[in-house]
Amino acid sequence: MKDDSRQQNASLFRQLEALQGLYVSLGLQRALPLTRGWAASPDFLQELAAHALDEKPACVVECSSGTSTLVLARCLQINGYGKVYSLEHDPVYARRTRRQLEMHGLASWAEVIDAPLLAQACGGKQQVWYDCSGLAAVQRIDMVVIDGPPQLTCEQARYPAGPVLFPRLSPGAAVFLDDAARPGERAALARWAGEFPELEICALPCEKGAAILRQRPFA
Repeated sequence: MKDDSRQQNASLFRQLEALQGLYVSLGLQRALPLTRGWAASPDFLQELAAHALDEKPACVVECSSGTSTLVLARCLQINGYGKVYSLEHDPVYARRTRRQLEMHGLASWAEVIDAPLLAQACGGKQQVWYDCSGLAAVQRIDMVVIDGPPQLTCEQARYPAGPVLFPRLSPGAAVFLDDAARPGERAALARWAGEFPELEICALPCEKGAAILRQRPFA
């Protein structure tokens, strides 16, 4: 019990450190939405912010909107260019995220796309995933963040992000997967490893498990 308590306290402290680091790095003047429960954890958000500020992606695509949308939009605002395109299947969450973007003065840096979940051919079978028609004009993607759809949508709910989005990745692009410790996400990673061998998969030390996929360096 003492060991469990120490681990829980250490995890909480890490999240508080990460959250404080976000406010300092991004110079936020308003509070972010809550980062517990289904929302992305502060340590994952910090990984996204560090990458966006260092690599300066011009085009970011998100699977699911929320606090991460605000963080990424603020990073692009600091960089001075770029756009976040966030796929959101839930109209209520889409409206909330748009409202938060307005409140933070970030509406011009991110677009929340209404993307209902539709049955579509993927990986050799029919699977429910986002309607991506709103991304028709997006040709090259520099950063992908996969934090949806919800795992209860279907088995390996996040797998379609690979065949749908990875072919559009620009050279040097990065893909971030949240909740990578769950069975469905681990299965998706295994399939992506076989289907996209040019991408190297590395684990990130986040509380819910996370992974980053990047093009392997040339020999």
